[in-house]
Parts: sequence; C-alpha cells; structure tokens
Amino acid sequence: MREARGFGEFKEAVGLAFDALRRNPLRSFLTILGIVIGVSTVIAISAVVNGLNANVIGSVESLGSNIVIAYRFSWATFGRPSPEVLQRKELKWEWAEGIGQLPHVEASAASLRSFQPEFDTGTSFVRRGNFRAKNVILEGDSPAISQIFDVELERGRFFNETDNEHHSAVTVLGHDTALTLFPEPHEDPVGQEVLLEGKVFTVIGVAAPQKQAFGNGKNPEDNQALMPLRTMQSLHPELKDYVLFAKASDAKYVPVVVDELREYLRRMRRLSSDKQDDFAIFTPDAFIDLWKQISGGLFVVMFAVGSVALLVGGIGVMNIMLVSVTERTREIGVRKAIGAKRSNILMQFLLEATTLAAVGGAIGVILGAAFALAVRLIFPSLPASITVSLVILGVSIAGAVGIFFGVYPAWKAAQMNPVEALRYE
Repeated sequence: MREARGFGEFKEAVGLAFDALRRNPLRSFLTILGIVIGVSTVIAISAVVNGLNANVIGSVESLGSNIVIAYRFSWATFGRPSPEVLQRKELKWEWAEGIGQLPHVEASAASLRSFQPEFDTGTSFVRRGNFRAKNVILEGDSPAISQIFDVELERGRFFNETDNEHHSAVTVLGHDTALTLFPEPHEDPVGQEVLLEGKVFTVIGVAAPQKQAFGNGKNPEDNQALMPLRTMQSLHPELKDYVLFAKASDAKYVPVVVDELREYLRRMRRLSSDKQDDFAIFTPDAFIDLWKQISGGLFVVMFAVGSVALLVGGIGVMNIMLVSVTERTREIGVRKAIGAKRSNILMQFLLEATTLAAVGGAIGVILGAAFALAVRLIFPSLPASITVSLVILGVSIAGAVGIFFGVYPAWKAAQMNPVEALRYE
C-alpha cells in the first residue's frame, strides 16, 4: 500500500514537472541549451574515438599477434629523443639471418625504406610511357617478409630468394601505383616493364589495397614499389636504416622471442651487462597501448570541454529553478496548506530540475548521434559508432547535473513557511 502511494506521488511529481516545462517552452529550451551542447559534444567525440579505436586496433591486429619488431628507435614514445638515442647506430640487415636461427622464431626478415617518415609519403616516382606515379614509397624486403605479414596480392607473385640473390630488377607495385601506371580496366601489369628511378624493372605482382586507420583519402601504403632487399641496396647504397622483423612460431612464445631477440642484438652490438639497450624491441601491442594513451587523452580533453558546457547548463537550471520557486511561492503555500509535506515539495522541484536536464541530455544524445552519423557518411573509413552505453551515459550525466544543481532550489521551496507563502503576491 505504501509502495503504491509512493509511486503515485512520484508520478504526480513527474506530471507537475512536465507541466512546468510546457508552460515555459522557450525558457526551458534556453535553460537546457548548455546541457544539450555539453552532452552532444561528449557523445560525438566518444563516437568518433570509438570509430578510431576500432580502425587503429583492427589495423594493428592485422599485423599478427606473433610479430616482434626491432629498430634503433622506439616508435611508441612521445617527445624529442635524447642525444644518446639519436646517436644510435643502425641495425644490420645480415642479423636477420641470425634472428631466424633463434629457437622460437619461425621467420625473420630485414626491411629498408626510402620515404619521408614525417609525412608517411614516398620521394620517388615510377614511370611507364606517359604515365607517372609520384611520391612512391620504395621498400626493399627480404623475401621472408611475405611469410611474416602474409602479404596479400591482387595478381602475380612475390619475389623469392633467387630474385634477392641475383639482385633482380623486379617489383611488386602497390594497388594505387599500379592503377596510376596501368589505368585501363583490363590491362594486366604483370610482366610489363616500368622505369623506377632511371632503371628498368619488371612488374611481377600487384598488392591488394591495404586497410587505412585514419582519413578518407588514398592510403600512402598503396602507393609503393616493393623489391628484393639486395636490389634496393644496389639502387640506394646510401640507405642503411634497417628494420628487423621476427615471427614467433606461436603467439604464446612472443615474450620468449622478445627476450631471445634482445639477447641476440646485445651480443651483436657487443654491449656489456652494465650498458642499456641501444635499440628498441616492440610488438603490435605496443602500438595499441600507445594509441589507447592518445585516444584516452583526447577523450579527457574533449570531456573537459563538454563539462564546461554542462557546468553552464547546470547553473542555468539552478537559476531558472530559483525563479520558478519564487514565481510559484503561493502554489507552494496552497499545497502545504492542504497537506503536502516538505518531502513532497522537495521531490516535486527536484524532479522538475532533473526532468529539465534529462530532456536536454536526450536532445544532446540525438544531436551527438546525428553528428556521428554525418562523420560516418562523409568518412566511410571512420566508422564512428554510438553504443547503448554511450546513450545511457549521456542521459545519466544530464540527470546527475539536474539533481546536483536542483537540490538547493528544491530545498528552498521545501523550507518555505506555508502562512508566509500564502501571503505572497
């Protein structure tokens, strides 16, 4: 019986709250505008970050869970490297063979690139007659790189050890590079010749399009020319900044391979036990951890921006509720005179503030979701996603703002003296 009466009072309070909103629609909308902006900002940014997370983590995981990478610098650090780090010597390509002999390593390879890392674009061009592909990334790889990364080809074959030993002038073109040089729909690039930095190369394969983590334009990794490592060394003898890759025989052995690789490189570097590593070893998990730090920081910053709008909206709710209490002083007096308790008055105005804020939160969720949908339509490679938890979060935050900023006006209304309230004009 008591529960039924409590529910009835609650229902009545909600009804009164909506009546108050309907009586002053413009004032109510202006009041919740800050909450709408704050919640829509949080929802939109969260949706975009979710989409980025899915893309980046998916791209990194596609590398494989049993890959170990060695390079002279770490790719998962912030800030400018120290002078000691900048003076590190390059790793040697010959070490890839020794890495392949380690107990838990299935395959190993060395890789060498000619490109602009700060822009992630190439500096070379490839020509075929009047067709010219610009900003092409040149990459020389040990043939075993195809075993490590499961290189997917659209057509043709990958270069083999024989091509590497004979410094063969053969190349596997990236998807966009091949499309630029061979634009005809039914034209097969395989077996045809291209001019790469003044030297004639035979196309033996075309790589499939690669997944892109960011943006909606062309993927720079699809504008490249792959060739055997020894061929790349002949073409660019001045380049010596090698990256070494190892593939563990099983994902569970990755930590063991990391230790084995570290010990091997320290031995090759002739480092004594009291010296630190002058190289970096990392796995795809390091990239995922780095991205989570970046996306987490981005979310915190944008949440702080949204919180400012929520704070302004909350102050607006408190202000309008204080005005509402003043305007309805006589109504409060009448309700108390006919038996309403302080708790009833408190509940009425607190629910009114919460309802006001929750409506703002609901509108904010809709606007945030619309923005996320627009991003998804404009940038198909960025699947901004709205989850149920995000919707609940948006409305809950708005409701919490309403409760927090509605407590004082509700308390002030509940404390009114009914006699003085009835005399109020």
